[in-house]
Amino acid sequence: MTSQDTVNSPAHYTQGKYEVIDIIQASMSREGFRGYLLGNMTKYLLRSQYKHQDGGLEDLKKLIWYANKFIEVQG
Repeated sequence: MTSQDTVNSPAHYTQGKYEVIDIIQASMSREGFRGYLLGNMTKYLLRSQYKHQDGGLEDLKKLIWYANKFIEVQG
């Protein structure tokens, strides 16, 4: 059985030819996409302590993923 990476490449985000984040980025202005990323960082931070049995680690890893994407876009 293959272990799924639920933070960096969740299966439900990669069903087609393109990854969802790439489609979202292509559909928005740079400024709009940065706002989208900041909103997701906020979402994962605020709900991290309530959602998972892992003490919020998965959501905090997702927050870091979005922060890294923001830094990449900011580049």
